[in-house]
Amino acid sequence: MNGRVRGSGSSVTAADVALPLVGLAAATAAWWAIVAAFDVPSYLLPPPDAVAAVIAGNPGLFVRNAVATAEKVAIGGTVGIAIGFVLAALIAHLPWLRRAVYPYLVTVRVLPKIAIAPLLLIYVGTGTTTAVVFIGLIAFFPMVLSTAAGFDRVPDEQRDLLRSVDAGSLDAFLRLELPYAVPDLFAGLKQSVTLAVIGAVVAEWIVADSGLGYLILLASENVQVDLMLAALAVLVALGLSLYGLIVLTQRRVGWEPSATDA
Repeated sequence: MNGRVRGSGSSVTAADVALPLVGLAAATAAWWAIVAAFDVPSYLLPPPDAVAAVIAGNPGLFVRNAVATAEKVAIGGTVGIAIGFVLAALIAHLPWLRRAVYPYLVTVRVLPKIAIAPLLLIYVGTGTTTAVVFIGLIAFFPMVLSTAAGFDRVPDEQRDLLRSVDAGSLDAFLRLELPYAVPDLFAGLKQSVTLAVIGAVVAEWIVADSGLGYLILLASENVQVDLMLAALAVLVALGLSLYGLIVLTQRRVGWEPSATDA
């Protein structure tokens, strides 16, 4: 019984690319029209060309801070996602562990993570390490809960079928359980990556001295709306790029279980 790669949805159509670009163009045009029609002062809402000029005028500033944010997201997100996946697999195979920790995972999942930040400042201190730990915690919870739900989707009769042919635990995991969990696994990945970017910004507001979140904070304190919007635009581009990478990976390796492949 094998997982197989889905053929449908594996390619990107012209509409997949064109429609988001049309939406972006429409939003930018509306922004421009509002500024022009109501003569909005630039210190309140600069036009799109002024924001673009800030980015074009000092690209190194945005590249450096985008790289700093991306590094925190990559390290913290990878650690949180990896630990979440391992714990989800253990929960799926150890009923006693599920009963012991799952209720607390659900409870902590709804806790605002910003409430944990002061504790991290006490126990970990300030700096990049605290930011990475904070991002890892945020990425961990959606990954473990979503992946654990995916492992629960495996039909009991297919588990029994593998047991009847004396399939080992590793073989059952790779050939049956993992393929069934892949859709939920990617759903957890998308949530984790999105929240990791948000967590990076919050962490950079509190403990970091670099990154797009830190740049937004500085711009806010100095009432530089054009710089703030430019940093936000780069941050959105970074978040969309990471999310798009997950989507493309899912299109490439998205498995579906096949009941006929025995």
